[in-house]
Amino acid sequence: MDIVQSVLENKTQEKDSRKSIEVNKDVDVETDLGTLLALDYNNLNIKTLKSEKEKYLTSLTRDNVQILINKIWELPIERVEEIIVAKLPKPKYVLPRARQIPKPKPLTKWQQFAKEKGITSKKKNKSKLKWDDELQKWIPTFGYKRTKAEEQKDWLVEVNDDSKVMDDPFAKAKAAKVERQSKNELQRLRNIAKARNIKVPQVGLPTKEYFPDSRQLSQAITVARTSTASVGKFQNRLPKEKDAKGIAKQVPGMKRKAEAPPRNLQDEKKRNKDLADNILNSNAKIFREDFSVPKVKPVKSKAKVKKGKKGVRSTGAKKPKAGKGKRDMRLKMGGRKRR
Repeated sequence: MDIVQSVLENKTQEKDSRKSIEVNKDVDVETDLGTLLALDYNNLNIKTLKSEKEKYLTSLTRDNVQILINKIWELPIERVEEIIVAKLPKPKYVLPRARQIPKPKPLTKWQQFAKEKGITSKKKNKSKLKWDDELQKWIPTFGYKRTKAEEQKDWLVEVNDDSKVMDDPFAKAKAAKVERQSKNELQRLRNIAKARNIKVPQVGLPTKEYFPDSRQLSQAITVARTSTASVGKFQNRLPKEKDAKGIAKQVPGMKRKAEAPPRNLQDEKKRNKDLADNILNSNAKIFREDFSVPKVKPVKSKAKVKKGKKGVRSTGAKKPKAGKGKRDMRLKMGGRKRR
């Protein structure tokens, strides 16, 4: 009977090669679910490691991963689009990274508006074609072929107003389309500037939708009024209109208000200190105490001044002297040539 039982046990082990999900170890494996980290402090079997290295390491890794998966299933689980998801806790260990963790992208204006109003995006129809009752054929849902199909539908435009008989409705529709495209492109660039923390310059007088705050509207009016050669000196003001504050640097030629005098000695010291720090931190070249200037000796003139009976005369240039009867052409001495 013992032989039969042992044979049956061997057969069952051969049929079911899968191991149990329960793993028992002498020392409990420390896990960090936030980083999916498992730390095994148990001693290694050196003999088995030397004899069957690959098999032993594979079995050890399988057991540790099974312990980690068992811990994950103990977390609160939810179903998202037919997928079971577990929310991991905050990590305990800080693992070194080669690169910085990417920051979440800021929401666009539409995404922020949809989040505040609770608007959820609906799944679009996956079909690329749709039936058009007017053309009696299948046309693309998106793409340039759909635009051509729309042009076939709008080949005739009815004009009800006699004053607009000479107007070209197709040209108007084309201009409106170009304006919509330009508006979308401007909004796309504004979203890029907002994502990269780039300040958009305040130029001109945009429409009301860009002025959620009365202060911005006041700034735009001031910029528009001062955008003349006289910096708005001869422009009429609106009733109760005042210059916007804090835009004197942006508008060239606009007078800035003088700063109030310091109220006490500490305020004056602080202003002077800030001014000195601003100058020292700037890239301007200034002279320092350790800056050495090369010393240049003054050049002395060779001319001498003598005082005599006839007045002051200079003896800087000497008259050429003759050879005194001993002329030697090799010496080339100066003097008046006698004949």
